[in-house]
Amino acid sequence: MLSNRRSRFTNDDIASIWVHWKQGNSLASIARRIGTDPPSLYLVLAKYGGVALPQYTRSLRVLSLSEREEISRGLAAGKSLRSIANLLGRSPSTISREVQRNGGALAYRATDADLSAWSNAKRPKKCKLACEPTLQFWVESKLRRYWSPEQISGWLKRQFPDQEELWVSHETIYKSLYIQSRGVLKKELLKHLRSKPRLRKSRTSKKEQRGVIPDMISIRERPPEIEDRAVPGHWEGDLIEGTNNSCIATLVERQSRYVCLIKVDNKTTEEVVNRLIEQAKTLPSNLYQSLTWDRGAELKQHRRFTLATDINVYFCDPKSPWQRGSNENTNGLLRQFLPKGTNLSVHTQAELDSIAKELNERPRKTLGFETPANRFMQCVATTG
Repeated sequence: MLSNRRSRFTNDDIASIWVHWKQGNSLASIARRIGTDPPSLYLVLAKYGGVALPQYTRSLRVLSLSEREEISRGLAAGKSLRSIANLLGRSPSTISREVQRNGGALAYRATDADLSAWSNAKRPKKCKLACEPTLQFWVESKLRRYWSPEQISGWLKRQFPDQEELWVSHETIYKSLYIQSRGVLKKELLKHLRSKPRLRKSRTSKKEQRGVIPDMISIRERPPEIEDRAVPGHWEGDLIEGTNNSCIATLVERQSRYVCLIKVDNKTTEEVVNRLIEQAKTLPSNLYQSLTWDRGAELKQHRRFTLATDINVYFCDPKSPWQRGSNENTNGLLRQFLPKGTNLSVHTQAELDSIAKELNERPRKTLGFETPANRFMQCVATTG
């Protein structure tokens, strides 16, 4: 495979690499298409953090590669610059400058001259973050608090409604993180993102497995007011798991996206249901009217939970995590604080409450960049 290693790629090769990368193809499959090896391909993508390059176009007024090849062949045949210019329909001074800037008649090479022309034509422009130190400060400080670029972008518009110089798109933030050549945001800030790939790439979703729950009530039987989030008090729940059989129960209120975390000693149905019953008693009954769960075996005793709390439990369809979208998204956010492959039993309930508070005080796009805490407090005030 080392025989396929390449140090240089044509513009067509590079364009093809980015097209396939944006489609989500693997390094190995793209390398086979281009005729190189994955390490060589990785160097091309890593230079820009996996962010596709802009598509540069060439003016019709400038020399093309085919014209430069005619110049090279003419020079090799001993033709004069004027005769080459007449053949191409160009000014003799244009051909003269082209040859002189690329080493003269003896050293002129069409491919090298064309690559040099593409490179010299670029006019790098500083991005907005590089031009606005105050904006850069806010973006860095929020990234260190594990806010997503989209949350930061929305919050800035709400916080500074009359100062457009302090607005920035989430895409600009991502590009400044992954394209280190911009020299704006430090590479260490990448570790504060929810996901931490070395290259930015297309994301794929994984299907989840579901168990069989006796006497369960299907999500399809939920009343319409739950489905359209018209009233508060309807929650989605799940377990996030760690090593050594450790786990934590997560609850998200559907209307406000308010988060509650519950420490559980294990994922047996008796333990989980006991902790859920205790949690339910800490909230006003009008703010806890239903619970939607996946098909995990930890809620086999859902009837005992309903009898103790008067809260109906609904179960999702098999392999349908999108039916608990708010909870699924929140579980992903929680992995910034509770990473996969760690022992979750070391966290106290007080620590979990602190993590929940941190999430509840983050602005959410789906709430118009209002915080879940503010929205939930409004629910508490309106329901008495």
